[in-house]
Amino acid sequence: MDEQALMGLNPNADACYRQRALAYFEQLKESLDGWEVCAEALAKGFYSDDHVKFFCFQVLEHQIKFRHGSLTAAQQQLIRETLMKWLQAQLMNVHPEKPFIRNKVAQVLALTFVMEFLTLWPKFFFDILNLVGLNSNGVDIYLRTLMAIDAEVVDRDILHSPEETRRNILIKDAMREQCIPALVESWFQILQTYQHTHSELTCQCLEVVGAYVSWIDLNLIANDRFVNLLLSHMSIEELREEACDCLFEIVNKGMEPVDKTKLVETLCQVLQSAGFFSIEQEEDVDFLAKFSRLVNGMGQSLVLSWTKLSKMADVKVSAETLRAVEGKVPLMLQLLIHEDDDISANIVGFCYDYLLVLKQLSVSSRKQTWRYCSITGSYLTSAIMLAVMNKLKYDDEYNFENEGEDEAMFVEYRKQLKMLLDRLAQVSPELLLEAVHRVFNLVSCGVSEYQHSSVTLEFFETVVRYDKFFLVEPQHIPSVLMAFLDHRGLRHSSPKVRSRVAYLFSRFIKTLHKYMNAFIEDILRRIQDLLELAPPENGFPALLSSDDQLFVFEAAGVLIVNGESPAERKQALMRNLLAPLMEAFHMLLAKLPQEADEERQAVLADCLSHAVGFASRTSKAFSNKQTVKQCGCSEVYLDCLQTFLPALSCPVQRGPLRSAVRSFLHRMIICLEEEVLPFIPAASQHMLKDCEPRDLQEFIPLISQITAKFKNQVSPFLQEIFMPLVMAIFEVLSRPAEENDQTAALEKQMLRRSYFSFVQTIASSGMNEVMASQGAENIERVLFTIIQGAVDFPDPVAQKTCFIILSRLVELWGGKDGLVGFPDFIYKHIVPACFMAPLKPTFDLSDAQTVLTLSECTLTLHMIHLKRGLECIRFLQEYLPSLQVSPEITQELCQVLQQPDVKVLKNYMKVFQELYD
Repeated sequence: MDEQALMGLNPNADACYRQRALAYFEQLKESLDGWEVCAEALAKGFYSDDHVKFFCFQVLEHQIKFRHGSLTAAQQQLIRETLMKWLQAQLMNVHPEKPFIRNKVAQVLALTFVMEFLTLWPKFFFDILNLVGLNSNGVDIYLRTLMAIDAEVVDRDILHSPEETRRNILIKDAMREQCIPALVESWFQILQTYQHTHSELTCQCLEVVGAYVSWIDLNLIANDRFVNLLLSHMSIEELREEACDCLFEIVNKGMEPVDKTKLVETLCQVLQSAGFFSIEQEEDVDFLAKFSRLVNGMGQSLVLSWTKLSKMADVKVSAETLRAVEGKVPLMLQLLIHEDDDISANIVGFCYDYLLVLKQLSVSSRKQTWRYCSITGSYLTSAIMLAVMNKLKYDDEYNFENEGEDEAMFVEYRKQLKMLLDRLAQVSPELLLEAVHRVFNLVSCGVSEYQHSSVTLEFFETVVRYDKFFLVEPQHIPSVLMAFLDHRGLRHSSPKVRSRVAYLFSRFIKTLHKYMNAFIEDILRRIQDLLELAPPENGFPALLSSDDQLFVFEAAGVLIVNGESPAERKQALMRNLLAPLMEAFHMLLAKLPQEADEERQAVLADCLSHAVGFASRTSKAFSNKQTVKQCGCSEVYLDCLQTFLPALSCPVQRGPLRSAVRSFLHRMIICLEEEVLPFIPAASQHMLKDCEPRDLQEFIPLISQITAKFKNQVSPFLQEIFMPLVMAIFEVLSRPAEENDQTAALEKQMLRRSYFSFVQTIASSGMNEVMASQGAENIERVLFTIIQGAVDFPDPVAQKTCFIILSRLVELWGGKDGLVGFPDFIYKHIVPACFMAPLKPTFDLSDAQTVLTLSECTLTLHMIHLKRGLECIRFLQEYLPSLQVSPEITQELCQVLQQPDVKVLKNYMKVFQELYD
């Protein structure tokens, strides 16, 4: 072997040596006989270095995994002999190999077993058992190999191909017939031999038993000698956790309900007699967590047996099983209320299933199950509920300000407990309600004054979640409002609480504003300082972040708009709310161009954007122009528009300023309708200067919104802006970009989609004069971009839009009185596009968007035929043969096209590609 290359296997080796070792590894893997060098080194023990031995086993593993079928019989025999010689050498070693080498050997042995057990090596286990006997080094490798075989053949968490699954079934069947009894006997001997002298080997063996018991004959394990041995391990400190896990797997074994009940009851009697049910005397919480899992498994198994027996109408046996279930409930409760959450969490499944039993029982039999529980001094359902409520409490160690892994685990545990409460509510809703009333009356008990932030947050979350309560009990609204507005809510010392409360306050106001008319102006005065635009130069942190302020502005707008004041008062209140924003905006905008520092510019622009966003958010209270007029607020928002629009001509920080003003314009189109139109031309002119792809992409929806809403009212404006907008888009799309710049490519794709969407809006709004007035050359240029989008770009979203446009244009201009020259364009470009697009290799009909594209393509063809009639059919009869389409298919397509039902054509076009091929 290449000794210098092997030096690179050491983790501390230089990079050049490590690279050489990697290359040598690849060389040996690819070589047809290079692995034999490694096999010889392992069989004869040439190397003592752990990394070299691991390397050799890796090469051997690759050979078995990927080339076993191509090896000669002699080579396969060499692999078997190598593994057995290496294993034999281990029996003599004073010190066993490192665990990572033993694990790798186990993997190699397991792979060999999977490949050869059914054909070449049926005596695999007998050969290994005869060799290793009860030698501790040999037993260790044997047990690790069994677990590796479990991973390869049995483990359901590992995905297998159908062929591998069939193979694994055959392997398990053969093992059951040939060697499982011998394996079980070997496990018993190992457990008995090493239980007091070698805890690690004993635990390994218990893990093997637990892994294999799910698919072997349970009678081999669930017998007196084996179970007694396992129970004795429950009393040995080093073994009892693994013994618990092993018993859990035995209990979980699929069985008939009567047999399962018998098994669980026998096991419980033995455990109880041995004192394991007296958990109050047990101090080892790790063991108790395992024991709780075992009790949970036994309880759930009994519930499942009872459910099956109940369906079989076996009353006597079903009743016996129910008594067995009930017999475990006191122990379940002890584990549920244990102070350690892991122990408690492990029993929740049984508790949940038991409550389902109570729900399913009839009222008469349920009364019998609500017996008195001596552990908690209450009835069982009540005891479960009180236990759950007690366990829901946060520990003193819980870190609310910096939640880590422990806190996340407790949150998950609380979710499990919440499921128990939900199930309790189904079993006994009156009991749960009584308990809640007994614990507190949320609104009037003063819990909102509690000092802990988590309790404060839970208070506000609860009052908002159950805000409908205040619709029938409105007398409580003032006290809750005060909690929102004072030191408990929006002015709380914790930023986390203030932030969440801002959102909850907005929701509370939106639901209950009809009941707040008497408090509106008082509320607005109390929140006035929270609505101030925090100037970047004051240096003081604001109580609320800008995102939080959005919710408070929205709440203020809802209060003003929905109050019962006259329109003049509403206008005054809205002006009082927005005037400070406009003043601050005017002042900051004047400062921005004078600021030389870019970071400082960004801070100012951010502040200006927030001002626009706050004003926009107040308008959410209006549903349309009518409500704005009724409130007398149109003038206020027009003043805002005049204040904000100059930001579009600011020479610096164009991106954020334009984005903010655009969003405001979107809202004003809804709120002010045609009153906003005089502002649009100048705003558009500014927004089209020095555009970036994102600017245009965001501007186009604004123009589309205007087009769809106002249609012919804005036709002159659209005719004027159409080509400047199109040219700006073309200019941005033509800018060169780095070949691997995915961001730039995505921006261009999204801009292209926005452009086609804009053209679609114009075409669909019946405003064909906007395009028709652009002059022949410009019209042709635009049409070619649509053809290109339909055919050349593998973007089904854009392609679909393009075919919708083409279909609409054919409808508008494809008739006798249509646009001059357009029929020629139909035959030269649109009809070919309808066939060239589906025939592209990138046209993937397994993609849902592509299927929609084909549908629109088909509708375009259908529309052409509707408008041009037989002329279209004659053209296709000449055109399709030029695409090498057979005369039969050409004739067939033409006949289908003339069918009145377009669904026939759609179905035909789906198979056209296959017919064409």
